[in-house]
Amino acid sequence: MSEPKSVNRVVCVDAGLVIKFISPESDSAQVEALFARWKQDNVAMIAPAFAPAEMDSVLRQKVVRKELTSEVADAAFQLVCQLPITIDAETDCRTRAWELAKQFELPTVYDAVYLALAEAHQCDFWTADRKLFARVKDQLVYVKHLSNSK
Repeated sequence: MSEPKSVNRVVCVDAGLVIKFISPESDSAQVEALFARWKQDNVAMIAPAFAPAEMDSVLRQKVVRKELTSEVADAAFQLVCQLPITIDAETDCRTRAWELAKQFELPTVYDAVYLALAEAHQCDFWTADRKLFARVKDQLVYVKHLSNSK
């Protein structure tokens, strides 16, 4: 994960979206097209400090569940390490994430950290999580779902 170069815009991306880019899933082509568009438009991607561990954990889970071979997971891990996603460990989102988790009755706070980070950066948050999107879409207009990427 690296520092963005000169950018026109920033988006916050969740681990689920990134996993669909690096690991074959039913809607991976849609994510590839979205990421290609962002690259062409010079859009930078950001994620919270825990995102790399979350992505790596999902890859390991896929190996354990025999959804990926170890070799494919290793290649996906190398790819995710090279993606131009800036990890934001500086923005303190903890309190706002807690408030958002309570407001939307989210069972985990880590989803709310993505929301709070996007809010702090005044940027869109892109997710592949249908349940999260359904909970917040009417009140948080900056939250975008992969299905709306066309």
